[in-house]
Amino acid sequence: MKKTILVTGAAGFIGANLVKELLRTTDDKIVGIDNLNDYYDVSLKEYRLGEIEALGGDFTFIKGSIADKALIDSLFEKYHFEIVVNLAAQAGVRYSITNPDVYIESNMIGFYNILEACRHNPVEHLVYASSSSVYGSNKKVPYSTDDKVDNPVSLYAATKKSNELFAHAYSKLYNIPSTGLRFFTVYGPAGRPDMAYFSFTNKLIKGETIKIFNYGNCKRDFTYVDDIVKGIKLVMNKAPEKKTGEDGLPIPPYAIYNIGNNNPENLLDFVQILSEELVRAEVLPPDYDFNSHKELVPMQPGDVPITYADTSALERDFGFKPSTSLRNGLRAFAEWYKKFYKV
Repeated sequence: MKKTILVTGAAGFIGANLVKELLRTTDDKIVGIDNLNDYYDVSLKEYRLGEIEALGGDFTFIKGSIADKALIDSLFEKYHFEIVVNLAAQAGVRYSITNPDVYIESNMIGFYNILEACRHNPVEHLVYASSSSVYGSNKKVPYSTDDKVDNPVSLYAATKKSNELFAHAYSKLYNIPSTGLRFFTVYGPAGRPDMAYFSFTNKLIKGETIKIFNYGNCKRDFTYVDDIVKGIKLVMNKAPEKKTGEDGLPIPPYAIYNIGNNNPENLLDFVQILSEELVRAEVLPPDYDFNSHKELVPMQPGDVPITYADTSALERDFGFKPSTSLRNGLRAFAEWYKKFYKV
């Protein structure tokens, strides 16, 4: 059955990759919305949209913000979406310290508008992006969706946790099937330039120094974008069941999953692999002196020493576990970088 699907943040890193995958593998009608803000280089967002357009298929793009309630309501009334995938958000932990307003607008008000639209124009399934950052200063690893997440260490993390709470309330009150996905350090070709692998590459090319936080004693569960997209696609098509409790009221059709590689990598090892792949792709010369361009610095506000996903629930319910190795993922990024920037 052909479905009509809304993907918010459609020009973003994950959003654009999801739209491309849906156009390649389904006959569904995809409506994408993105405000194309300048948090990072807009030409990268336009490049992603160009890749989507080149695929053909039933895709409609709207430039606009999910914080625009009238726009969101009009889209839901016009298209009667069966599935909504909310990937629009102001991203970044560090940016939330200096620019809190945009996080409240996009991540709180924008998500509220999506929930209200789903309430008044019932959908089969609302899937939305949460984040590994909700685990905050939790000491227990790997992070499980059964863990308490009441100690965010950044405003960004707090907005993502609030999304989960909003969704739970709307699932309970209005029987809206919703699934939150906690993504772990997503990377890959045409990714976000503020992410370490991308910003390190930009700096190394210019001969600048890269800062490695917590003196290199950080671990990240790097997850390749194709694995994230595969996970989203599986989840989209299996909404939590609607059930009635003993009190005759709905049991919230609500779920949360981690999508991560279940294999944290030390930052120093990550930098080593990245440097090898940049040399291999001829982005950097074979005799590049990486050690002279590395600076070990203390931890910074809003950061955590480790992210590590327990993905057992995802494996149990969907038979899926991300599997792309860090080397293969960074190789794909390095090759894309060379081509895109004509190095």
